[in-house]
Amino acid sequence: MKLQRLLSSLVLATSVAFAGAAAAHGAADTVKPNFDLPIPNIPGKSLIALEVLYPPGGASHPHVHARSSFIYAYVVSGSIASKVNDGPERIYKAGESFHEDPGSRHPISRNASKTTPAKLLAVFVVDSGDHPLTTNE
Repeated sequence: MKLQRLLSSLVLATSVAFAGAAAAHGAADTVKPNFDLPIPNIPGKSLIALEVLYPPGGASHPHVHARSSFIYAYVVSGSIASKVNDGPERIYKAGESFHEDPGSRHPISRNASKTTPAKLLAVFVVDSGDHPLTTNE
């Protein structure tokens, strides 16, 4: 019975996390869950990965992430224009990566191409239960 309750709670928390992440992204991108597990040797922390798929010209709304989240972003395909906090806007190509420190703002996240799709893998190290992962500014 305890295991069933624990699993139900985990499924609900994961659904809330992914729903929050998807809500902050625009209609022109798609967020797909990739991985979500507690980190066994770091109590209270989880590793969550999301795939962000941008069609040609697609973009996310300006957003912030959960206050505890450290994010590693890896461009899987295409090219992504990104601006974190007050830093410069940069174009990252497939195979390149960037990061966001906890509490960062992400005013620009978009496909840099109007003709080719792009895919980004966002990996969060976050306090377990710190939801939503992404909120519109």
